[in-house]
Amino acid sequence: MDFVIFVAAMAALIYGADFIIKESERIALHYNISHFVIGATLIGFGTSLPEMAASMMAAGYGKTDMAVANVIGSVTFNIALVLGTVFFLAKKMAPERDLFNRDSAWILFPVILFFLMAYDGRIGRVEGVLFMSLMAAYLMFLFSTDGAEVEGEIDESLVKEPFGWGKSLLLLGIGFALTLGGAHYVVESGSAIARMFGVSEWLIGLVLIAFGTSLPELVVSLVALKKGNADLSIGNIIGSNVANFSMVLGGAALVHPLGVSLRDNFDIYIMAAASTALLLILANKLYNKAGGIFLLIILALFLHNAITAG
Repeated sequence: MDFVIFVAAMAALIYGADFIIKESERIALHYNISHFVIGATLIGFGTSLPEMAASMMAAGYGKTDMAVANVIGSVTFNIALVLGTVFFLAKKMAPERDLFNRDSAWILFPVILFFLMAYDGRIGRVEGVLFMSLMAAYLMFLFSTDGAEVEGEIDESLVKEPFGWGKSLLLLGIGFALTLGGAHYVVESGSAIARMFGVSEWLIGLVLIAFGTSLPELVVSLVALKKGNADLSIGNIIGSNVANFSMVLGGAALVHPLGVSLRDNFDIYIMAAASTALLLILANKLYNKAGGIFLLIILALFLHNAITAG
């Protein structure tokens, strides 16, 4: 029964986040807020809303291992699974944006910051505030650069739909209810599954919850690939990972100080390896099957280590 609750709660979490993102876009477009502003703010916040809800809920219940593992797993899945799949399946990718020169710092800096803050085995509320400020810095960076890539992510069909406050508020309410309720039951049922099989809550957060909360990025990237816009996925994943470290980890630390063991959790180093691999791919423009296989091998290593260690 816990498995059924877990799957249903994960679906509620993801669909609830989608409702919130869509209705926020609709309201912003109704007030003629630019596509770039909408994209820069909602992509950063929206794509990580499932992770944020799950980690903050876990931290609130004192399940800090689950909260941290969700972030580590989500960042790894975003790079190794999502981009690995996109690179492997894409026939040709030639991004116009110089991703290495303009965006590589946003791949590396959050990871370095995480290691520095977790060195003493604890990420407290002060560190949480610093992580949250990282998102503000990233948004400032987006505003200072060309917004064409971000504008391409706006759902243009929303512009043509009639706007009504009643409908929007209702859907926003449903979205928040599904997101918060889903996050609650994901954490509770995930903990029950961990107890049932005698595995750690770290493993549940690292694999099950992290994979589930990364599904929106995977679906969006596969749809973009089908439409011939696969190169947009790279920027989306970079932004999503910045949000995972800043808003998700930072938000969870504000709710409850987080314990982190750099010595005992090798998965953290695999996450760092995946981030470094993405840097090498961007530097050498390996947007092809070779780059995809490279990342998928890291994914296999990650899953093998997580399962055998858990």
